[in-house]
Amino acid sequence: MKSITEARNPRSKGLDLMDTEAILELINSEDYEIAQAVGREIPNITSAVDAITERLKLGGRLFYVGAGTSGRLGILDASELKPTFGVGHEIVEAFIAGGPKAMTQAVEAAEDNTTAGGEILLGRDLSSKDAVFGITASGGTPYVLGALQTARQIGAAALGLTCNADSVLRKYADVVIEVVVGPEVLTGSTRMKAGTAQKMVLNMISTTVMIKLGKVYENLMVDMEATNAKLRVRANNMIQTITGVSREEALDLLERAGFDLKTAIVMGKLDVDADVARQRLLKADGYVRKAVSEPDPHTY
Repeated sequence: MKSITEARNPRSKGLDLMDTEAILELINSEDYEIAQAVGREIPNITSAVDAITERLKLGGRLFYVGAGTSGRLGILDASELKPTFGVGHEIVEAFIAGGPKAMTQAVEAAEDNTTAGGEILLGRDLSSKDAVFGITASGGTPYVLGALQTARQIGAAALGLTCNADSVLRKYADVVIEVVVGPEVLTGSTRMKAGTAQKMVLNMISTTVMIKLGKVYENLMVDMEATNAKLRVRANNMIQTITGVSREEALDLLERAGFDLKTAIVMGKLDVDADVARQRLLKADGYVRKAVSEPDPHTY
């Protein structure tokens, strides 16, 4: 059966005859359907989030695997986790068919290599505690399928994201997210609607996993690394917002906490020193809400 990601869109058959505004309006109207398609897959996205969270809590890792646009989106998502949540590639890592060169240059034939994805995972000592998340618009990319096959053989969680229904991906993944957005405006150009859908799902998954791991307090990224001026201002603002202290007091808390944002927050909320704050966070497994809500901070 021909995949819908390769089908022609009847609404765009006269694409080359349209004026600029008409092309843009057509693309925009097609994009309207993406969020609804993602919404229909929330039950499967939930299953993927829970599986990943379970593995990471056990000390496992998450590996994104993709080719072309799908691979680039996986790398983009993984690379954003360090500054946002303090989670680096030792916990979440992404691989693209063709290697780093494929991030900026097309290496199209690389996606046809069935063994390469699995080999790179084995090179990372893949274990049953890990999760492998395959990203493939078509649902049949050999590089991704091979990686998922390896994941299953090892006993790791095998998860997948595609933009086709009933794809071969179902034979290789335990949880399959099928965000069917229909034919692209430009036939087969899955960097468009399919790419947008994949980016939305990856945002949802990684953000929700990090929330479940205690990287967020209220709606604030409290495991953020303040590595530049903008982020230091953001960290200071968060401390002020959560604790009610002044800007100067927030900076003092941050400095006394060794620029660890969670520690500074607990210090400010409970009026304790850095050592007590760290002990509370340790006992609370890093969850700020739990650390600041338990009774008698001086018993630690």
